[in-house]
Amino acid sequence: MAEVFLFHHAQGLTPGVTAFADALRGEGHTVHTPDLYDGHIFDTLDAGLAYAEKTGFDELLERGVRAVADSPAELVHIGFSLGVLPAQKLAQTRAGARGAVFVHSCAPSSAFGGWPSQLPVRVHAMEEDRLFTDEGDADAARALVDEAPDAVLHLYPGDLHLFADNSLSSYDAEAAALLLDRTLTFLRSLDSDHRDA
Repeated sequence: MAEVFLFHHAQGLTPGVTAFADALRGEGHTVHTPDLYDGHIFDTLDAGLAYAEKTGFDELLERGVRAVADSPAELVHIGFSLGVLPAQKLAQTRAGARGAVFVHSCAPSSAFGGWPSQLPVRVHAMEEDRLFTDEGDADAARALVDEAPDAVLHLYPGDLHLFADNSLSSYDAEAAALLLDRTLTFLRSLDSDHRDA
């Protein structure tokens, strides 16, 4: 079983993010969901991004780093959209990470010093999500797949951004179920030598 840190998206630690974490817990994994927003939840993505900009992305990254400070090294880092930033920074810079899952977003690995060669990573997004395709995330994800020995980019039909959060109007039940299944398969694979999730 894995110990996971799941970082929320720009609208905050919503019930949908918690529900996804609970689904992982239901399979026996230990899942932490740090609240980088100090309890603030936003009805729209624009409002959440405005709060993130006001708080400062560097500060949010540091809150993510502080959240794992007292945890073991052997973690799996999962991020949803904005939460990919702390998840990716920790995966790339905190020694001992077991794996990483980036949902809706991906930053260039060069932002955090290059990808660790032994670290498996999975990236998930909708193929026509303009926040993924037009902001450089898709290019970063493809570059990461080329760079990392164990990396997979999963693209889902559709154009929704936060499709995995069942508390938002952008929720897509079919895609979210497949994401959950693939994530659980990936977590199981970390306990074996067979990685195809």
